Amino acid sequence: MSAAGMSGSGAQRRETETRCYVFLLAPQFSMIAFAAAIEPLRLANRLSGARLYAWRLACEGGGEAICSNGALVRVDAGLDPVAREATIVVCGGLDVHHAATPAVLGWLRRQARMGAHLGAVCTGAHVLARAGLLDGRRCTIHWENRAAFAEDFPDIAVTGRVFEIDGDRMTCAGGAAAADMMLAVIAHDHGPALARRVADQMIMAPLRSEADEQRLSAPARIGARNPRLSAIIDRMEANLEDPVSPPDLARDAGMSVRQLERLFRRYLNRSPKRHYMALRLEKARTLLLQTSMSVIDVAMASGFTSPSHFSKCYRAQFGRTPYRERGEPDSRERG
Repeated sequence: MSAAGMSGSGAQRRETETRCYVFLLAPQFSMIAFAAAIEPLRLANRLSGARLYAWRLACEGGGEAICSNGALVRVDAGLDPVAREATIVVCGGLDVHHAATPAVLGWLRRQARMGAHLGAVCTGAHVLARAGLLDGRRCTIHWENRAAFAEDFPDIAVTGRVFEIDGDRMTCAGGAAAADMMLAVIAHDHGPALARRVADQMIMAPLRSEADEQRLSAPARIGARNPRLSAIIDRMEANLEDPVSPPDLARDAGMSVRQLERLFRRYLNRSPKRHYMALRLEKARTLLLQTSMSVIDVAMASGFTSPSHFSKCYRAQFGRTPYRERGEPDSRERG
């Protein structure tokens, strides 16, 4: 479903009708994602000469919220009731699991029952999912958190897109993607011309849609434009839990194992096996830092069948064991 699901009459909305937003600031929220979400609303008001949007800031306990860069933001309220059909936007950031407190989850569920629309920027989708408010909906989250999100909520359809709007739920990847999402909402509410004027004020071009993906393409990420190499790396990234052997990668790419080795050496100065291992270990590190999964489960989710082999490879890559990564005693010390 497109942005049309977010509000009733779309571009036919009367210019004098004010749509209300409540930005729930989680501890360690991302300043750039929050600013990118709220500034398009301010500019829409300024450029239209009307109060199209109103907003207030909230956090659990009220007072002040601290963002990931250390800045303090004064909020307007705590977990107070919101107006019917207001839109609550959960602004996430670092360590978002700490934001999913019983008080916050209960508050979100109550407001949803009362008719509030719900959104999230950056990692805020984790909080909505924990509250059971993304069940049966499409959503997205910052690419760095996607693997952990998929492990925590295997039944929720999470995409790699810049933003997703599904009925009265909207989520975005964070960073500049928050502006893309809000520009889509403004275009729906008051027409694409106003959204383009807001984008011009923000020096944003071109506008991205729900169809756009968050991450750069494989060629852009690796700095090499070789279609066969890109296809092989895409397949590696799609099969981290159940790695594909080099002979199978080579065969399916229509080349020999020796040609596969030369291709990786030429463009990446490393073997296919080493590159694949690095991808799997990066996933493992993300899961260790962003989930409560056991080290053994993390190893299996990253394609390792032996915990000892996983620990050895992890230490060789990052200089510490998986247990030390979490600040826990090493398994040998715990024994």
